[in-house]
Amino acid sequence: METVTRSAYEEERGKPMPSKLHSIAQTNLIVTLSGYRPKYQVLSELTLRLGDLDVTPDLVVYRDLSVDFSVDEVRVTEPPLTAVEIASPTQGMQDLLDKIRDLLEHGVQSCWLVLPPLKTITVFTAGMESTTYSSGTITDPVTDIAVEWEAVFATPGSTSEA
Repeated sequence: METVTRSAYEEERGKPMPSKLHSIAQTNLIVTLSGYRPKYQVLSELTLRLGDLDVTPDLVVYRDLSVDFSVDEVRVTEPPLTAVEIASPTQGMQDLLDKIRDLLEHGVQSCWLVLPPLKTITVFTAGMESTTYSSGTITDPVTDIAVEWEAVFATPGSTSEA
């Protein structure tokens, strides 16, 4: 059995190193979800401390998030409405599902799992109920956020072609 060694990035941050596809999907989601401001605030790489769970999803979505730029928070204790995990090449599926289950059990109402190489997004809600999208409009039943699949998987320089 091959031993997998973690990079300095992974050791320091406690999470897998993002890849090119991960970055493209994350950027596309931030741009697309920003259209829901001011109703929702989308934040990237926010560290959460939800009870006994310390976790840093790729993106989180909050409603009515108060911000005071004179006071910062390193670990936010209020669960977001939605958390988004984008798979990195070194992440195992079971680890991702366990993380999503933990988030849902700690007050997050929906979680998205984005698999860039497969161009799929699965939206999970309570009890790990899920819907997987590989085209069309991704709809979050908690927030009513609707995102076009093509917008998430658009490549740099393309208009909406995935």
